[in-house]
Amino acid sequence: MALSFSCSFTSFPRHQVRANPKSNKCLDNVRSLVRTVAIPSVTSSPLESLQKGNWVKLICGASFEDVVDIRNLSLVYTLAGVDCIDCAADEAVVSAVNDGIEAAKEIVGLRRPWVMVSVNDDEDLHFRKAEFDPEDCPLDCSRPCEVVCPASAIALKEGNSSAEVSLGNSTSGVLKGGVITERCYGCGRCFPVCPYDKIRAVAYKRDTTATAELITRNDVDALEIHTSGRQTSLFKELWDGLGDSISYLRLVAVSLPNTGDSTISSMNTMYSIMQPKLRCFNLWQLDGRPMSGDIGRGATRESIAFAVQLAAVKDKPPGFLQLAGGTNVHTVDGLKKMGLFRMTSITNNSNDERMTATSPSSLHALVGGIAYGGYARKIVGRVLRSLQSQHGVARIEDYPDHLLEALREALALVGTAKC
Repeated sequence: MALSFSCSFTSFPRHQVRANPKSNKCLDNVRSLVRTVAIPSVTSSPLESLQKGNWVKLICGASFEDVVDIRNLSLVYTLAGVDCIDCAADEAVVSAVNDGIEAAKEIVGLRRPWVMVSVNDDEDLHFRKAEFDPEDCPLDCSRPCEVVCPASAIALKEGNSSAEVSLGNSTSGVLKGGVITERCYGCGRCFPVCPYDKIRAVAYKRDTTATAELITRNDVDALEIHTSGRQTSLFKELWDGLGDSISYLRLVAVSLPNTGDSTISSMNTMYSIMQPKLRCFNLWQLDGRPMSGDIGRGATRESIAFAVQLAAVKDKPPGFLQLAGGTNVHTVDGLKKMGLFRMTSITNNSNDERMTATSPSSLHALVGGIAYGGYARKIVGRVLRSLQSQHGVARIEDYPDHLLEALREALALVGTAKC
């Protein structure tokens, strides 16, 4: 069952933590760590990070809606110096992100990262949930779905069936529980491992009108549109449906896969659709291998190869390039080997008015930055799981020893790009 954000963080007693000298010392250690590391993005703006090539975005997940985790993840990664936090286009989720950001700013005075919401123009891997009826599962199932789920979004236990309870018969049991909907972000790893083929995907599309209302809030800075790049008519329909709300944004990102020879033509078509109403910067998110960064070193190869391909193209549309999909702690090293990390290029915008909205300077990085999703959530998630097992639903700053541990994990990742 989804937790109500408004009641999840207002009823916890905080005075006990503040009265604990050990906790206060741990919180001082958190402040000291942030100040000692001196991450550039703590003082520089997100836009400056894009231009320099050390932009870092945290992807909470377009379908991930666990507001407790999202709030604590946002706090930790704000302290670690990310430039942007990307989340589901959901009012409660956006509030959770901003609550985490404000809590981080209370601990250490630093600049606010941009908040981005993600939407889709058609069916997309990022906009789906796993679903199954646990009572259909055999009791002796080894439950590989539980083991493989990176979000701990599947929980099964033995219980009595509804029919047996109504008849007063409890001689045999069934499995109860199933998918924790707000935690599932659609990675699909549970589908192939189910020995009985019981798990199905439920796709959905974010409502355009609701999204337009959401991005007019003063705590939403950016929008990301997930698209296949093949049906630009659907992209246009979504873009037109957003109407004047686009004018409230600082950044518009388009997340797309590598479609080979058609990639550049699709990007140019989408830019021509956006350009008449585009009054802010734009970014192309190169989605190499979606939702796989936590798997291992090799997962990042496709995103780097995508960047290499686009960096070499001269007739690509304006906009910053940013890696995603399979990104992890090895991504920066891969970019360095290919000569793309923080390397600058000269953009000749004197004869092209389109470039003025996206290139405030003639010098900018070939690759603006990196977005970290599954890997970023995994390394901090280990600490969050430990926190919950010991203290239940909690603000991570109320337990500064956990916060310090989580921050060290986040800094180890963000620091690869921030140097």
